[in-house]
Amino acid sequence: MDNLFGELRLGGLRLAPLGARRRTRATASQAAAEYTGRWGWAVVVGEPARATTAPDRCHCATPRCAAPGLHPVPGGTPAARPGPDVSVLFPTGRAFDVLDVPEAAGLQALVRLERMGTQVGPVLAAPTGRLQFLVAPGTARRLPDLLYRMGWDDAALDLTCHGEGSFVAAPPTVLAGLGPVRWLRRPTRDNAGCPPEARLLLGTLAYACHRGRERTAAAEPAWLAS
Repeated sequence: MDNLFGELRLGGLRLAPLGARRRTRATASQAAAEYTGRWGWAVVVGEPARATTAPDRCHCATPRCAAPGLHPVPGGTPAARPGPDVSVLFPTGRAFDVLDVPEAAGLQALVRLERMGTQVGPVLAAPTGRLQFLVAPGTARRLPDLLYRMGWDDAALDLTCHGEGSFVAAPPTVLAGLGPVRWLRRPTRDNAGCPPEARLLLGTLAYACHRGRERTAAAEPAWLAS
C-alpha cells in the first residue's frame, strides 16, 4: 500500500500526480488498516467533513485546530463506519506529537533540513496551507522550554504543537471546500515507530517561521504593519 495516496508537487517538493492519485485513491478503511496494521498508530473516526465559511476555524475554539470540524465520533472505527465522507484522525500525544507551521515556512525548513542531512520524519500537507511534522511524543509539553533554550521564546512565531488530547486529520481525509490531506513525506519503517526529537527540527522551523513573518510585515503597507 506504499502508493496509497499518489504523488504531486507542492512548491519544489514532490507529492503525487493527480491522475495517479485518482487511480490509487484509498478509502478511509484502507488507510486506517495501513496506519494501525503497518505502522502501529492509533486512528479514530471523525465527524463528516462539512463546508464552512472559515475552514481554518473550528467549533471547538482551539486556536489552529489541526482537524477543523472533524472531531472524533465516540466508539467509531473507519471499518465500522464506512462512507465517502468519513474522516480519519490521528490522536496526537501517543505515537507522536505534531509541529504545525505555515506551508511556505515548512517547505523552506524542510529543504534546509534535508540538505543538512537531518532525518526528518513523516510530514503532512493540510489543504489549510499548513505543514505538519511528526515528532516524538511529549513535544507539546516541552515546547515552551525548548523554544526558551533556543532563544525563540519571546518571538511571535506561527508555530504550534499538537500533543495529548488533540487530533490531526490523516490522509485521505478531505476538508470540505479545500481538498484532501496528503503526505509530503510518507512514513517509513525507520521513522514510523521512532519519530525525530523535536530539537532536531525546531530551530530550523522557528527560523523559517520568523523569516516568513518578517517578509509578510515588510510587504504590508506601513499603516497596516504599525
